[in-house]
Amino acid sequence: MMAALSAVLDGSATPVLPVPGGDLRQYELLTSSLRAGEQIDDDVALVIPTSGTTGTPKGAMLTAPALIASATATHDRLGGAGTWLLALPPHHIAGVQVLIRSVVAGTTPIEIDVSGGFDVAALPDAVAAMQLSSGRKYASLVGVQLAKALADPVACAALAELDAVLLGGGPAPAPVLEAAAVAGISVVRSYGMSETAGGCVYDGRPLDGVAVRLEDDGRIVLGGATLAKGYRNPTDPDPFAETGWFRTDDIGALDDSGVLQVLGRADDAISTGGLTVLPQPVEAALSTHPDVVDCAVFGVPDERLGQRVAAALVLAVGAPEPSVADLRAHLAQTLDATAAPREIHIVEQVPRLGIGKVDRRALVQRYCTG
Repeated sequence: MMAALSAVLDGSATPVLPVPGGDLRQYELLTSSLRAGEQIDDDVALVIPTSGTTGTPKGAMLTAPALIASATATHDRLGGAGTWLLALPPHHIAGVQVLIRSVVAGTTPIEIDVSGGFDVAALPDAVAAMQLSSGRKYASLVGVQLAKALADPVACAALAELDAVLLGGGPAPAPVLEAAAVAGISVVRSYGMSETAGGCVYDGRPLDGVAVRLEDDGRIVLGGATLAKGYRNPTDPDPFAETGWFRTDDIGALDDSGVLQVLGRADDAISTGGLTVLPQPVEAALSTHPDVVDCAVFGVPDERLGQRVAAALVLAVGAPEPSVADLRAHLAQTLDATAAPREIHIVEQVPRLGIGKVDRRALVQRYCTG
């Protein structure tokens, strides 16, 4: 795939449509719905499959200048070009960008096969192979991968040898970030999406060439050099309708120094008793409970409140099941009581989509009692 990406970046090849290997159904869905082989604008280099609430692939159309701008800005922010560890599926934008950055840097990425899942035992050898190259060393991971690596001392030590670990795929629990800092792992939190050529805001600050603004309701709007030119299958309303900007589905806040905090997705918001609760701040507070290893917050129908806040919890081995009252008291230390869960469910693992995003819809379907 490196050769194909190199060719589209210099304009000598037709656009690339990354699809998951070994999945015939997805291959047929993506190639047919995104019209592979049919006419497309000459300046499109890459079409990244993206899905809306209907599941219909939209396909973010990225130009070579946008991809190169993203890779260059990333290296400028991290301290220079380097060798990358590919530990994410290359059909997702985060994985593709590892390859793009490698093409731009003129380096060869070291790959971990994640087709069967992320194996932390492969990390030490992969990082050792990276050390054979000169220059800086980077990896791009999602929160669940980092948490898994932190539980393995050898893998953890390997990550600590890297100059930076980009962390995307949604927010990581505070205990994971704190443990990574203690272990000497240089984590850089990345926010972005396929429509912005991947991560475009690092640790709350936009990359060079990227613009961020908030609408009156807190909706995050992104613009600048890394922006896609639109969707292969346009939507109504069109989030690209304002020239040079992309209206995201995320709600955020900017502090006095201009640092962006992503509070959650607008369509994940829970309307309870006439008030709005975003799941991510609740999850962040729950993750500080000593017995909670992982969690997800979602809304379920409630005859009196409209919706009530529910939480799925993964507990530490041997930990007793906390009561609703216990969790509500814990959250009351940092959040309004309205945001506290009114029901809890103990699960072996939190269902996730793609490269780590919580599958709230699956939780609602599993626990919705009407």
